Amino acid sequence: MFFLCSFIVSFSFHATNPVNDSKRFQDFLLTMESAIRDHPLWAGSSEEEVEQALEGLEKYVITKLFLRIFASSTEDVKIDHEITNKINLLQSFLKPEHLDIPSYLHNQSSWLLAEKELQKINASKAPREKLMCILNCCRVINNLLLNASMTENRVIAGADDFLPVLIYITIKANPPQLHSNLKFIQLYRRQSKLISEEAYYFTNLLSAKSFIFDLDAKSLSMDKLEFEERMEAAKASHQAAPVEPNAALISHHLTNIRGPPSYPFMDAQAEELTVRDVETLLSLYKDVVTKYTSLRRAVEKLNIHRPEQIVQKDKIGSTREVESEKVGIERSSAE
Repeated sequence: MFFLCSFIVSFSFHATNPVNDSKRFQDFLLTMESAIRDHPLWAGSSEEEVEQALEGLEKYVITKLFLRIFASSTEDVKIDHEITNKINLLQSFLKPEHLDIPSYLHNQSSWLLAEKELQKINASKAPREKLMCILNCCRVINNLLLNASMTENRVIAGADDFLPVLIYITIKANPPQLHSNLKFIQLYRRQSKLISEEAYYFTNLLSAKSFIFDLDAKSLSMDKLEFEERMEAAKASHQAAPVEPNAALISHHLTNIRGPPSYPFMDAQAEELTVRDVETLLSLYKDVVTKYTSLRRAVEKLNIHRPEQIVQKDKIGSTREVESEKVGIERSSAE
């Protein structure tokens, strides 16, 4: 347990670097797997029990480090923003026929179910759970293709039919922070588990994301002039709409508050601390101050509290109260 806590705390002593952080985490998992398999207490355990322990270990450590390692670079945040904005525009006019999806694959109930599964990806922290959201989404699409092949007596052409539907589902779902979630799975899911069905569906979603990111008129069954006009109209419509601070935007700013999310000394007693703990405690103190400062700036930037409106409302409310009191006094005097 001490080794586990030390590994988690040690992340605060290094600058954020997705590639290096991923390597350290993957090496840690391999070390722990060897330790578990070689330990006498696990000698009689089945392969399933060992796998469950490793899955639990991955989830525990990632949950503790999540705020530090998820969407940890400004470039990732920028790409997330660009993809989300582009999908918002495409949603206003893109239709299945623009992606050459045949009519016998049009199934609103199946599409909606797949969208809901994909939208769950940002609600989970563990890489395995995020990957399961992708698998569930893709399995719904795959079942749709299988049912269509049986009922329509057609030969489904694999990825040629699967990928356009997945692209359309992704656009309709517009899952938050799509790029960061996919990169997070790549970096922090146990490499031995990114195989077979998981790897196939995951690779397809990576392809769908790249297609959407680079999408233009040539990517669709649409005239170039019409595509440009539709995109400009969508931009004008979005610019005219009032922009309000929302939960997704707030979450984005809060996600960018970096630092170790675990505080191993919360339950410690003063007599349990050693001189070596001073350096760690100082680092954690700085982390708390940094988070507080970042949170305050995010709140100020989002103008969540809208001070002008609050003051205005207070003035109106106070005036009405005074007027009510005057009316009450006048009525009492008249009586």
